Amino acid sequence: MDARSETIEQKNNAMKLSNQENNLGNTFTIDEYISKNKIVLLDYERQMFVDMVQSDGLVVCAKGLSYDRVITNIMSAYNDAGNLIFVINFSDWEETYYRSNLDHKFVHEVSNTASERERVYLEGGIQFISTRIFVVDLLKSRIPIELITGVFVMRAHTIVESCQEAFALRLYRQTNKTGFIKAFSSNPQAFTIGYSQIERTMRNLFVKELYIWPRFHATVRASLKRFEAQSVELHVPMSEKMTVIQGHILDIMNYLVKEIKRINRTVDLDEITVENCVTKQFHKILQAQLDCIWHQLNSQTKLIVADLKVLRNLMISTIYNDSVSAYALIKRYRTTEYALSNSGWVLLDSAEHMFITAKDRIYNAKGEFEPEPCPKWEILKEILKNEIPNDMKRKNANTLLIPKVLILCQDSRTCYQLRQMLTEGGERFLLYKAMKNNVLIGKLSKSYQRIQNTKLPETDTSLQKTADKTAVDTTSAQKKGEENELTQLLANYAFPNEEVFQENYMLTMTQQENEIGFGNEVDMKKHKMDASVFESFPEMENLDITATIARNKQPLICIQTFKTEREGVMGLDRILAELQPHYVIMYHCNIAAIRQLEVHEARLSRPVVERIQVYFLIHAQTVEEQSYLTSLRKEKQAFELIIDTKSKMVIPEYQDGRSDEAFVLLKHYKHSEEDHNETTRKAGGQVGTVLESRKIIVDMREFRSDLPCLIHKRGIEIFPVTITIGDYILTPEICVERKSISDLIGSLNSGRLYNQCIQMQRHYTKPILLIEFDQSKPFHLQGKYMLSANTTTTNADIVKKLQLLTIHFPKLRLIWSPSPYATAQLFEELKMGKPEPDPKTAAAIGSEEGGGGVDVLDKFNSNIFDFMLRLPGISSKNVHKVMRHGENLKKILTKSQAEVAKLVDSQTNAKMLYDILHVAHLPQKDELVVAAPGVSKFGKGGRGKFSWRRK
Repeated sequence: MDARSETIEQKNNAMKLSNQENNLGNTFTIDEYISKNKIVLLDYERQMFVDMVQSDGLVVCAKGLSYDRVITNIMSAYNDAGNLIFVINFSDWEETYYRSNLDHKFVHEVSNTASERERVYLEGGIQFISTRIFVVDLLKSRIPIELITGVFVMRAHTIVESCQEAFALRLYRQTNKTGFIKAFSSNPQAFTIGYSQIERTMRNLFVKELYIWPRFHATVRASLKRFEAQSVELHVPMSEKMTVIQGHILDIMNYLVKEIKRINRTVDLDEITVENCVTKQFHKILQAQLDCIWHQLNSQTKLIVADLKVLRNLMISTIYNDSVSAYALIKRYRTTEYALSNSGWVLLDSAEHMFITAKDRIYNAKGEFEPEPCPKWEILKEILKNEIPNDMKRKNANTLLIPKVLILCQDSRTCYQLRQMLTEGGERFLLYKAMKNNVLIGKLSKSYQRIQNTKLPETDTSLQKTADKTAVDTTSAQKKGEENELTQLLANYAFPNEEVFQENYMLTMTQQENEIGFGNEVDMKKHKMDASVFESFPEMENLDITATIARNKQPLICIQTFKTEREGVMGLDRILAELQPHYVIMYHCNIAAIRQLEVHEARLSRPVVERIQVYFLIHAQTVEEQSYLTSLRKEKQAFELIIDTKSKMVIPEYQDGRSDEAFVLLKHYKHSEEDHNETTRKAGGQVGTVLESRKIIVDMREFRSDLPCLIHKRGIEIFPVTITIGDYILTPEICVERKSISDLIGSLNSGRLYNQCIQMQRHYTKPILLIEFDQSKPFHLQGKYMLSANTTTTNADIVKKLQLLTIHFPKLRLIWSPSPYATAQLFEELKMGKPEPDPKTAAAIGSEEGGGGVDVLDKFNSNIFDFMLRLPGISSKNVHKVMRHGENLKKILTKSQAEVAKLVDSQTNAKMLYDILHVAHLPQKDELVVAAPGVSKFGKGGRGKFSWRRK
């Protein structure tokens, strides 16, 4: 890499490709590159590719309109040993996806060893690197910054001023003025939180261009309109009892929302509405609205906030879960303990009706156990058994195609529910859920008594005992014969040992069902609905979809979540590409999933007959539909706000950081009349002579926090060093140990903080304990917001321990900081006029080489060490030398003042130490004065009979 003859600027103007023939300098050559490399992109992806290759910028894309292919192709264009590319702020699944689609020859692993990383950096290629390592290596000059070709930033909506990614980009841009920065985000709503969020994010990214790609973009609409999938929207009515429960929950929510606004009339609570209460982002809305004023809210308001979250969970459970699980959840809140600890909603009439109706979903009018099945179950069965087979016959009358069906759900719990329902039967699944959740079963209805299955495995004794106990508990009022009959009936069910929730299940129709559904037309009513008509694929535990499809000759049903934490949005894309389903059933509606289906169809460009048939199952005029419409509306409003902001924002010419003007405000100037006459005008009106660079030594472990970034932003040079004492060294005398509230509590309880203070006081004359609060939290120690739920520590205990700490360490100073921003400013003020620290000296203190730290404590008595520090003339700078060469106190007493001066390296300190050891320091003579009987030395009315009075 060092032997390259071209300059970095030339390489960015003519990007070096693997064939070293093409460059992407303009639109024509980009089109030529796309066609030559046979890159298949949709129209909007092609335009996105052109925009991001030509200039640095931030791409904000709608959810589901994935930009993964765009990033992959841009990376492929730069994937060469002559380029050094870094990718930051990525998730694990993103790294796995992009690595699998790039040439492995130039994609390197980042080692944990510093020397190995330096070697890998010089090899060029693409490096997926953690931001913390990236920042430290930039500060230590392990990375050849001037040779970096560019940086890709994923999830750009998370980039804030104090984050490590912003720190890394600032370090990169301060030295490298020619490399590119390309940022991507698919979360437009994140840019609407806060004031001028999109503008601040662009400043932190050092980009001037903003590319917005909503679903309603003309190019996107034109790209997807021609290949729309065939869709059928099925409005599934909720049961009457589900509708009643939904109405009661909404009534309670409405009451609580009005109550919280009535109590807090002076607080802005516009976002706390019943509509927002049922959305997935409700907890984020609450956090944004109330976190900063949480300490000002009364206890009733806090209870209402907690109850709104509970009611949302009940609403979701009622709609998405089965009736037994929903009842088991609701039943938890009908207890005396909860009634005494909530805001009082359980005492409302609506709450009582909700409890009664939820119970009625489990038992019929005769009081028999007959749970209400989920309304979507029967529709799903109808689609799988009748609708899809008939549609296959109509489309492919002369061919025998094996139908492949993809069922999309919102979470793994629902995937497990549908898998059990299809393979084991709905009744058996509901009975198992009742036993699992300790729901009273009592007498079974006739439909459940007809179900007969294999017995429980002999090894499943725990569940057998549960079944027996449930039967005994629920039949205490029944006859002994009925009890034995129920126990025997429950023993006939083969239930799983435990629930294992996966995010993907593969099923196939049994031979019997294959003949019924895809062969002769047989009346389905003649066959038992509880029969097992689907079978699971064991190999799907490893997600071997290709092998499953190749071996199987029966219809396939794949149950899949919209996305997984492991694979993110790529999970659904991969399933669609490998499975190539003929039918997709949207069991739950999701914006991103619907758009991914559209993009998948557009990429295949198939004729209408061969396109995917999509079935939407939705509860019309319910909270489910309202939540879906609300998410659509909020995304549209977010894009409209971003578009409006883009039309009005003023972007400075230096915002991209390619000139030093962008970093002028970070420098520290000394103003004077002479400087004003001699210097030219600087940006922001700052003129003067740049002072000598200020330094702060930072422990390597502190780069997990935001403080180093904010310190550097104030123009202070950061030196990452592994130090054993303290976290920040401001001057040769000032050492700072930083503690967050949670760290403070843990360190006080464990005693670790006491040992850290001992070390700081022994080696530094001005040790400081910095207690730093979260900037989004209130700056106070009242309440219990900072305490862990599993600890018994109280605020009084914390204060008492801090008091003891200051008593034991009189030199220790406590600093209370409301945020990292305040801490950075405070550090700057503490350094004013002070000498700069030395990184080598700071690293040596506490180590064997420095003659201090643990090794010194092993050599010297710690009590004598502390005693010596309290003598006049002895400081942390000379105490080690005195203890090494002075041998003991008796030897020091025999030395002259000149010899003591050699030990303490100062005549003044030598005189102070010599005088305290040799000159008698007697107190002034006092006289004992006898007071009159009954007169206290404390004044009239006291108990003492004598008082001290100095002459």
